[in-house]
Amino acid sequence: MRIPARFAPILFSALLSAIMVCIVSGFVLTTSQGLHPGLAAQWWKSCLTTWPVAFPTVAIVAPWVRRIVGRITA
Repeated sequence: MRIPARFAPILFSALLSAIMVCIVSGFVLTTSQGLHPGLAAQWWKSCLTTWPVAFPTVAIVAPWVRRIVGRITA
């Protein structure tokens, strides 16, 4: 099953924000609290509460960043 190309910006935003939230949440929790038995549950909760903020942010900011990059690159 393929997703129509018109949904590419939304899919890009969803995937990028999910990947970044997972990586950054895991990094911040591990560096601030260390490895502990409840870390996985805490990480999952952090991802689920942060992603709804990250997704619309990426969706709004990504086109603007692409335009800036297009202007400053050859």
